[in-house]
Amino acid sequence: MLSYQHAYHAGNLADVHKHALLAWMLDYLTQKPKPLTYIETHAGRGLYDLGGAEAVKTGEAAAGIARLRGAFAPDHPYARALSAIAIAHGAQAYPGSPLIAATLLRDIDSLHLAELHPAEHAALSAVPWPRKVQIHRQDGFEMAQALCPPTPRRGLMLIDPSYEVKDDYARLPKTLQQIHRKWNVGILCLWYPILTSGAHQDMLARLTAAFPGALRHEVGFPPVREGHRMTGSGLFVVNPPYGLDHESETLGKVFKTLD
Repeated sequence: MLSYQHAYHAGNLADVHKHALLAWMLDYLTQKPKPLTYIETHAGRGLYDLGGAEAVKTGEAAAGIARLRGAFAPDHPYARALSAIAIAHGAQAYPGSPLIAATLLRDIDSLHLAELHPAEHAALSAVPWPRKVQIHRQDGFEMAQALCPPTPRRGLMLIDPSYEVKDDYARLPKTLQQIHRKWNVGILCLWYPILTSGAHQDMLARLTAAFPGALRHEVGFPPVREGHRMTGSGLFVVNPPYGLDHESETLGKVFKTLD
């Protein structure tokens, strides 16, 4: 199934949660002068227009980044990335995680992005990237398995499927274990939605059993519209960098202001 398009959801509260912590982790990693590898399994189109018909239709960006942009200090890595992208692409531009990574990482770092959806892949390829990236039109899980262990071995992988395919919930614990066996030093960051159906709960129980030292961080928020099934956002991070627990707690306080 390849019907999911993130343009309807870009800049929503789940994006703010995911992107703020991703930006912090990338900034932490770049404080050492050693190269790193960034891998993203489900990249999307990379750059979104919050003034476009899709974003306006759902109102998710208005309830998300439009409300919380001011909660981040100007020197926060997420705020720095948003500012740089607004300067480059306009005030209504919102970056997907690939463009956040390309903005914060350095020329010595390697970026691998996978996107299978034909239209999303075409849009991703057309982004005026600020640095070199390698874009793969293939299943993201297959790319991750093929690349690991990457060179450089130091780095981070973001796994952010749409969860349109319900098998993803069952597939992910085993997939993360396979990747970890190949790349035991890599930071593996899995995003998941918190749904009223509880579809994520069995997956998380299996992940927690497999990775007892992982960091799990969740935020809750009001449904963006009546009947919307997502009421929160979660990140499960294997090999979390030092200080991520404190940064997560700080971000959690920002989300509590939404109550």
